[in-house]
Amino acid sequence: MFCRNFFSTLITFSEGTIFLCIEIKNSLMQKSKEEKNVRPPQSQTLPGKESEMKPLPKSEPVEPKQGKLTGKKALITGGDSGIGKAVALLFASEGADIAISYLSEDDDASEVAKSIIGSYNKRCLLLPGDVGQKQHCENIVEQVIKEFGTIDILVNNAGVQFVQKTLEDISQEQLLKTFSTNIFSMFYLTAASLKYMKEGSCIINTTSVTAYRGSGSLIDYSSTKGAIVSFTRSLSANLIDRKIRVNGVAPGPVWTPLIPATFEKEDVATHGSDSPMGRAGEPNEIAPAYLFLASKDGSYFTGQILHPNGGEIING
Repeated sequence: MFCRNFFSTLITFSEGTIFLCIEIKNSLMQKSKEEKNVRPPQSQTLPGKESEMKPLPKSEPVEPKQGKLTGKKALITGGDSGIGKAVALLFASEGADIAISYLSEDDDASEVAKSIIGSYNKRCLLLPGDVGQKQHCENIVEQVIKEFGTIDILVNNAGVQFVQKTLEDISQEQLLKTFSTNIFSMFYLTAASLKYMKEGSCIINTTSVTAYRGSGSLIDYSSTKGAIVSFTRSLSANLIDRKIRVNGVAPGPVWTPLIPATFEKEDVATHGSDSPMGRAGEPNEIAPAYLFLASKDGSYFTGQILHPNGGEIING
C-alpha cells in the first residue's frame, strides 16, 4: 500500500498487517502566504545594530505593569537588542534588576540601560564580551553576584547564525562559533549560575522554530537549536528536586538585528511574510512568553517549550 505525501506507520497484529497513513504537512505548506516585501531591503554586518534597522523593532512593553518580578534579579544574554532587549525591558517594568550580557554593541546596550534606569527605576549592569568563552561566562556571573547578590532568573538568549547554501560550505571555524555561542554558552553560564540560584529560581532558554522543522540554509544554527530543546528538557529533570524550573521559548520569524546582519537584502525585505500571519513578529510580542515562564504564572511549567511563531503548527 502506497501513501503519497503521507507518513506510513506499519503495525502488525495477529490477524495480519494494518497500514496507518497519517498526513504530514510540509512546513512550507504551513507558510500559506506568498512572500512579499514588507520592509525596505537592507543589510548589516554581524552582530548587527538595532539602531540601523528600518523600521526599528518594537521592544517596549505594551501591557500595564503588574509587579510580577518585584525584587528579582535577572541575567539576560543577548539583551542589547531584539528579543533579549524586549525581555530586559519587560522584566524591568515588572520590577526586576537586570544584568545584560552582549558581544560588542555598546550603543544599543547603553540605550537599553538608559530605559531600564530612567523609565523603570531599576538597576542595570552591562557585561560586554563573548559568551562562547567559558572563562568569560564565569566572570560575568561573578560580576552579577557582586552587584546584585543573587541570580533569580537566567535567560540564555544569545545567538548567532550564518547562512550557507550547502553543508560543505560550513567551515570548522563557523561550526565552532555557532555552537560556542548558541549552546556551549548555555552550559557555561548555567553551570556558573547554579551555585547561586535558590529554590524558586528559573532558567529560560531561547531555541527556535527551526529546531522542529529545520532550515536548509541554516544547518548548524538549526542543529544548535535542536540541542537547546534537549538541553532544556534534560536540565529540567536534573533540577526538579532543587525546585529550579527550566523552560524554553521557540520563536518563529522575528524582526531582530540578526536578520539584516545575516540574510540577503531581498530576503530581509520579505522576512516573515510567508508565515500564516503574513508577517514577522515584533520582539515585544515574544517577550511575554518569557515573563510568563519567569513569574508565578508559570509555576507549574518545567521542561516545556512555548511557541510564539505566528501560527506555524509545531509537533514535537
